[in-house]
Amino acid sequence: MKKSRSRSSSVGRVKKKHSPKGGAGRGLVFRRFPAWLLWLGGLLVTAAYIGFFYHFFVSPFSFRWRAIYGEPTYPEGYEVRGIDISHYQDRVNWEKLRNASIGNAPVSFVFIKATEGEKLFDDNFNRNFANTKRNGLIRGAYHFFVPGIDPRKQADFYLKIAQLEPGDLPPVLDIEKKGDLTPEQLRRDVKIWLDKAEAEYGVKPILYTGYKFKMQYLNTPEFDAYPYWIAHYYVEKLAYKGKWAFWQHTDCGKVSGIKGFVDCNIFNGTLQDLMQLTLPEVSPENINEVSPEKQ
Repeated sequence: MKKSRSRSSSVGRVKKKHSPKGGAGRGLVFRRFPAWLLWLGGLLVTAAYIGFFYHFFVSPFSFRWRAIYGEPTYPEGYEVRGIDISHYQDRVNWEKLRNASIGNAPVSFVFIKATEGEKLFDDNFNRNFANTKRNGLIRGAYHFFVPGIDPRKQADFYLKIAQLEPGDLPPVLDIEKKGDLTPEQLRRDVKIWLDKAEAEYGVKPILYTGYKFKMQYLNTPEFDAYPYWIAHYYVEKLAYKGKWAFWQHTDCGKVSGIKGFVDCNIFNGTLQDLMQLTLPEVSPENINEVSPEKQ
């Protein structure tokens, strides 16, 4: 049974005044401004959003996109060019590569990954190393440095595998990561590796690293004596002001004989200069000089 309404419920009832809803209130606020000012504000907000998106999401990758999807471009003014390869390039067509060009210059040298850390051996090293020399190209072998692993063991492993010969480029240390080391510890370990390689071959090893990494961690005087192979991609000119020997200017190069992309490099000098950088023939006098140290 429903309860009947009390008469008093309708007596003296006061009508409430309703305030405008939130949306209507905001509409009144916007009506205070002229339409042209609202349009201008909208355009400025849109432009700011586009600028933010481009700066943080497009700009850092635009040069790489251009390198991947556009026609390859190579810095001008250099006559000696080469590549560096590892197992990532799979099998190389050496007949095509020995006749290939990068820009307007033939391929003159090839750096090949040999080792990493104290145990990792590149699967294609022996084949690539032998074929480079067999096809009349100047060759080099590099070691990928792993911070935190004994640098002496890393150097010994590289020297055991690489087995450089006269006419090869000096040993190469590729250093790209700091790991958990302090900058001082990193510099100490890198120097240990370099010293061991230099003691073995009697020449300064080549030091490979990126421009920013070099400036942040290895820009101290003791490393200025080593031929510097700088990695700095997608720029027409180097920002680095110091001396350098090689410049890896792209990781998206396209070279005949190589499947997919490949790192392309420039040597800062003539072909004769490059040949003078290679390991010299060992004379009997030199053998007598170095043999007591190795005993």
